[in-house]
Amino acid sequence: MRRTKVLAAVLCAGLLVPGVAVATPEPVGAERQDEARLVSATVIKQLSRQEVVDYLAGYELDTSAVRHGVDLYLVIYRTPGVDGRPTTASALVVLPRTRESTLRTVTWLHGTRVYRGDTGSLSDNLDRGAAVLFAASGYATVAPDYLGLGVGPGHHPYMTSEPTISATLDALRATRTLAARSGKRLDERVLVSGFSQGGQASLIVGRELQRSREFSLGAIAGIAGPYDIRGEELPASLDGRLNGISATMYLGYAITTWNRVHKLYDSPSEAFRAPYDQVVESLFDTNHAEMDVVTSLPSTPRELFTDEFLARLAHPTGALAEVLAENDDACDWRPRVPVRLFAGTADTDVVYSNSESCEDSLRDRGTRDVRVVNVGAVDHFGSGWLALPKVLAWFNDLR
Repeated sequence: MRRTKVLAAVLCAGLLVPGVAVATPEPVGAERQDEARLVSATVIKQLSRQEVVDYLAGYELDTSAVRHGVDLYLVIYRTPGVDGRPTTASALVVLPRTRESTLRTVTWLHGTRVYRGDTGSLSDNLDRGAAVLFAASGYATVAPDYLGLGVGPGHHPYMTSEPTISATLDALRATRTLAARSGKRLDERVLVSGFSQGGQASLIVGRELQRSREFSLGAIAGIAGPYDIRGEELPASLDGRLNGISATMYLGYAITTWNRVHKLYDSPSEAFRAPYDQVVESLFDTNHAEMDVVTSLPSTPRELFTDEFLARLAHPTGALAEVLAENDDACDWRPRVPVRLFAGTADTDVVYSNSESCEDSLRDRGTRDVRVVNVGAVDHFGSGWLALPKVLAWFNDLR
């Protein structure tokens, strides 16, 4: 999830350089399926080791683990849409320049983006910095934009589990093809990390990887994720514990997204007060800059939603209860791998108790190696910035 802060988007045309200088061998067997998913891979940047150090220093990230130069790609690939029909999505893929033939694999899952151009594939931001950080330490890093963001068509199915999972796994499959064209293969064990929305996504993607026959799960490192929407995040959104502007944007985004599939209301005026009922759905079309969305909304959920819909949010029933049950089960399973939940205690976007609740839920289901890592009395973005080098160090220790 995101605060009311917009990171300047770097236009695609300003980033891309022509072509991907890789051979294309004839795929065989299962590789044909991966090859069919990959539509294109375009070089964004190529950084030497020293250029990586300089780049990460610009984000004040620890560069002590930098070992390699990296190549950044905008990857477009095929994946199913929310309705199950074929569509395309995009991802940032960062590959290390190393002689190793088998690359350890990380997937980085980004936080809330309301504007499609703010993803790491198109914009130079901390998501791109995270992917470069992992890759420079030797990991093939796959950072999907999810559906409807980056250069993918349509709307983004915000906080909806199934399309998040399929878009991530198909990004991994497309990356296997890209790596193979350079004579590399990906380790089937995937280390999963992500921030905010991506922290929650790291648990649901991890669950699918543990079930998978073609991948396996290596470890999970979630950062400041809304793991318990019904028990922790939603109540905090309504009782004033969260930053009001953030809570308003997150809830507006989620409700309009879920309504496209589950019909939570027949008319926007049933859920949203005037005049916001006239604009709120169009604001979350992923074509509006974040600041435009923020300045077009009120500063609290109580000013955005009708009294009747606020009562439904406080005590979900019917279709709302069903959609929450479908998409709020990130910690209702038993990982067989180590899990770390990094969070800051002064976070007013995603309350710290989300991580504590998730730890309790995973332990109750028999997970042995799980714990919350308190990164200090810092806010939402501070927790992400402080956690990143800790996640990398932990992944390196798992070798």
